[in-house]
Amino acid sequence: MTGQQLIISGVGGQGILFLTRILAETAISLGMPVMTSETHGMAQRGGVVISHLKAGEFSSPLVRPGRADGLIAMKAENVAIHRHFLRPGGWVVVNAKAAPAGLDGHPVHVIDADTLALELGNPQSLNLILIGYAVARFAASGDFFSPDQVIGTIERRLVEKGKLRDASLAALRLGMENAAG
Repeated sequence: MTGQQLIISGVGGQGILFLTRILAETAISLGMPVMTSETHGMAQRGGVVISHLKAGEFSSPLVRPGRADGLIAMKAENVAIHRHFLRPGGWVVVNAKAAPAGLDGHPVHVIDADTLALELGNPQSLNLILIGYAVARFAASGDFFSPDQVIGTIERRLVEKGKLRDASLAALRLGMENAAG
C-alpha cells in the first residue's frame, strides 16, 4: 500500500477513535509513518466526530479538502458534512440503507451496518463492520490494508480481552463477507 489519506466520520460513541487506532497501528506494523488528528465536537452528546488518518510520507496530520483517498462514514448524514475532503475519484464507504445524493464522480459503497450489527447481537460493532467492508473492497487494488493485516492488529491489540477480540473479529469478518456478496 502506498500513502493513504482517510477521513473517518460519525458521532460520539460510534468507535471512531478506536477504528482510527486500529488502522494507525496496522500502518505502523507495516513500517509506515502515521499521523492522526481528531475533532470531538460535543462527542459525549452525540455530536460529530471526525478523524483524519494519514499513512505514509506526509508533513501535516490534517487531510486538506480535496485530498482524501477515502471517507468512512458511520452515518449517511456525515457524508454531506465531510465529502469536501474527497479527492476526485475518492471512495466512500457509508453505513446507510441507500446511497447519499451528491456524490457524482465518487465510488460509493453502501452497507447497512446498523442492521448487521443488530443481527450479530452487538450494536456497537458497526465501526468494525464498516472497516471489514472497506478492507475487503479495496485491499486487492493495493489502495488499502489487507484483511489479514487488520485482523493481525486486532488480535495483537486485544490479545488479553478474549470475548472482545472474538466479537471484534466477528464484526470485521461480517463486513468482509458483505463486501464479497
